[in-house]
Amino acid sequence: MPAIRLGLIGDNIAESKAAALHRAAGRLCGLDVTYEHLVPRELSLKFDAVFDRAREQGFRGLNITFPYKEKVVRRLRIEDASVRMIAACNTVLFGAPEPVGANTDYTGFIAAFKNRYDAMAPGVVAMAGCGGVGKAIGFALARLGAGGLRLFDTDREKAEKLARAIAAEFPGTDIQVSASIAQAGAGADGLVNATPLGMSGHGGSAVPEALFDGPRWAFDAVYTPLDTPFMLGARAAGLSVMSGYELYFYQGIDAFALFTGLQVDPIGLRKAIEPNSA
Repeated sequence: MPAIRLGLIGDNIAESKAAALHRAAGRLCGLDVTYEHLVPRELSLKFDAVFDRAREQGFRGLNITFPYKEKVVRRLRIEDASVRMIAACNTVLFGAPEPVGANTDYTGFIAAFKNRYDAMAPGVVAMAGCGGVGKAIGFALARLGAGGLRLFDTDREKAEKLARAIAAEFPGTDIQVSASIAQAGAGADGLVNATPLGMSGHGGSAVPEALFDGPRWAFDAVYTPLDTPFMLGARAAGLSVMSGYELYFYQGIDAFALFTGLQVDPIGLRKAIEPNSA
């Protein structure tokens, strides 16, 4: 059975399920996949040193997560024009002469949204958080035909930069930068949390419960844990919700295809990693 060595670089990844997904996908495709957690502070190394060590040690590729998705871009050749505009990568494939970067958060969100909502258009969407994953989701929503994007980030410059990038790629999209998430959410059809708030080690919610009165759907990029305050509030208010687990699942399928050149069966993979899905 051919062996492939993969890894994940991030600062808060103890509860990540990525290893289980890639190992299971490997078994389904006849590959022996090893998948390692690489936390720079635990290794007493900077991000670049961890990245270089993985390359030197023969890793086939890496997933990159918070807070390194933007930092890694300068180390990569990026072939997809949209990903160059997003300027954040969560997937790296090592090879000569230089590593190749991709963003499967972007493609994975599109696949997850279509799987959950079929042909439903996103409508006007308010999004909190315009960093690495927020960039990918913003571009994905524009690609899905969002009627408008209302962007908020505590660092306004990030929101403005993302708005300009999306407008350049999708000039017909109505994009506004909001002074608060409350302003962004007024009249929105969908709510998105693309901040770390709600993640294990990052308590709270970026979206006040008052905003759940009106929208049709909500998505939280956080999936550890699944029941974040944001998700609990949205569900209690009767919104149709999509959890960050779905993004994790579909971006993982896309990443596995980049790492191996193989397409894993989504139904078989879901059964393999979700004992109660059958």
